[in-house]
Amino acid sequence: MNTRFHTDLLATLGRPLDLGEQLGVAVSGGPDSLALLLLAQAAFSGQVVAVTVDHGLRPEAAGEAAMVAGVAASLGLHHAILRPGPAEPPRPGATSIQQWARQLRYRLIEDWARGRGIGLLLTAHHLDDQAETFLMRANRGAGVAGLSAIRPSRGWATAEDGETGHWLRPLLGWRRTELVALVRQAGLTPVDDPANRDDRHDRTHVRRLLAATPALSPPRLARAAANLAEAEAALDWMVERLWTDRATVEASEERGVRVVLDPADLPRELRRRLLLRGFDGLGVALPRLDKLDRLLALLDAGRRATLAGVMVTPGVRWRMEAAPPRNHA
Repeated sequence: MNTRFHTDLLATLGRPLDLGEQLGVAVSGGPDSLALLLLAQAAFSGQVVAVTVDHGLRPEAAGEAAMVAGVAASLGLHHAILRPGPAEPPRPGATSIQQWARQLRYRLIEDWARGRGIGLLLTAHHLDDQAETFLMRANRGAGVAGLSAIRPSRGWATAEDGETGHWLRPLLGWRRTELVALVRQAGLTPVDDPANRDDRHDRTHVRRLLAATPALSPPRLARAAANLAEAEAALDWMVERLWTDRATVEASEERGVRVVLDPADLPRELRRRLLLRGFDGLGVALPRLDKLDRLLALLDAGRRATLAGVMVTPGVRWRMEAAPPRNHA
């Protein structure tokens, strides 16, 4: 197990771990993250620190964080418990509680890591998470990007100067059952989060579907997601070249910034992605896929349209620019 995890972590990182470089392990107290902590400590002894976020959403959370602190102490590890400030409660209706908790968790951990000079942060996403996420996104009608695999690594800014650290997910090749067994063998009792059985969450239903349907193989679903991730990378590569060849960014005092695109003979998916790149080039938040598709249909029909404050004019070349202010007279 230790050799396997050591290999997986370095493959995810893409380089050897520097001597003295610390690994910050995010541990909720569930079996997956406890297993990650055990594996990391066994494979990289002396380089592991642990962190737990207590969102304050459940009365049991403080005790669960204290349990993780005890496990870390038994392994001789530094452990931090992070809590949100009084001005950071979830805003009803602004986002789901799960989304709020996730965003807050990542932000608090990144702030903690910056303060300790830690650039590598580990989470316990595993193969079964990958399969569940694939089915959830497929059920929502996601495209190639949405169906792509959970990425094994993503960057984050470790300092104001833009230096990049990485969130690493070295367990994407591991099954949930393996991780549960590892924790059991260590004599630990993991946290039982009731949210995992909450019928209000899509993941609960997908997890039950997978458990009740042997024909749906999590390893094969995860493989499909990984294949789509490769397709997404290829599309990104192509769009970068199309942007160079077919996009022009113009600026003037009268009109401000304008993006001009040449969509001639491009498949729909590539036209869609060029539009997205155009919104990004204008510094506008990227629109949802359904709204972008409506915009694309109007352009294909030769009709001018406005989305997210950007007016797009069709023709041989599409022009994207800030929409003129509305006349309320």
